[in-house]
Amino acid sequence: MKLNRKHTKKWLLDAASIVAGNLLLAFLVAAFVMPHDIIMGGATGIGIVLDPLLPLDTAAIVLIFNLFTLLLGGLTLGKKFLFATVASSVLYPAFLAVMQRIPGIDRMTDNVLLATLCGGGLLGVALGLVMRIGASTGGTDALNLIMHKYLHWSVSLCVWIVDAIIIGAQALFAAPESILYGIVMLVIESLVLDQVMVLGSSQIQIFVVTPHHEVIRCRLLTELEAGVTMLLAQTGHSRREQPGVLCVIPKRKLHAASRIIQDVDENAFITITQIKEVHGRGFTRERVTLDTPQSCDT
Repeated sequence: MKLNRKHTKKWLLDAASIVAGNLLLAFLVAAFVMPHDIIMGGATGIGIVLDPLLPLDTAAIVLIFNLFTLLLGGLTLGKKFLFATVASSVLYPAFLAVMQRIPGIDRMTDNVLLATLCGGGLLGVALGLVMRIGASTGGTDALNLIMHKYLHWSVSLCVWIVDAIIIGAQALFAAPESILYGIVMLVIESLVLDQVMVLGSSQIQIFVVTPHHEVIRCRLLTELEAGVTMLLAQTGHSRREQPGVLCVIPKRKLHAASRIIQDVDENAFITITQIKEVHGRGFTRERVTLDTPQSCDT
């Protein structure tokens, strides 16, 4: 029963992310991108390129392209991708068609730069909401994943290549200033997307080398209830073996952890690194409370 409840909750959260991401994507395109003719990549960019050439509106072109790439992605990437993406491939064009018919949505701002900044930021959030749960908004996302699978290039590189081709096609009939705005929006989108993808998943990693490693180990375990791993290092000068303390904690515990280490040994060698994502028990899986750590009895 508990497992079914947890599965249902995850399914609802994933569905909400897909709906919210596609709704936000349709809004920013209708409110900021299309009214100011800002160049953008993705399926929407293809729709903008083909809009003057075909007797269809942008939403219809995007829908047709999304259905094609959805089928292609399902054949090459498997059923899981097909089921995770089918909602986005249908929802986004539908939301876009609705947004385009809202009175005044294309007059939210007359400032092209403001529209570019808002559009780029919201685009990063919209794509991040969908992609962080393993789905996509369809369209060129499928092409990017197919290229990644068969060419073994990074997904980010595939995104840049595909979007560069689409933006280049729009540049054939777009004003030079529109091209520059499109590049600005692409950069902002990438920066925001990176942050949204790891939102709530990034952690802080602390590595400490000190003769008082046992005291620090016990205090981190008991006072912060943090997971600790002991590593065996070798000093560079004397080549003496020296245990090191490795600990991964949330950002909110960084100050307390630093205070503990400084209280024990103010000369301790400390490195602090921000890591983008952590998986495992205590982070992405339920934490298990154990008895008093070995040799830390009070």
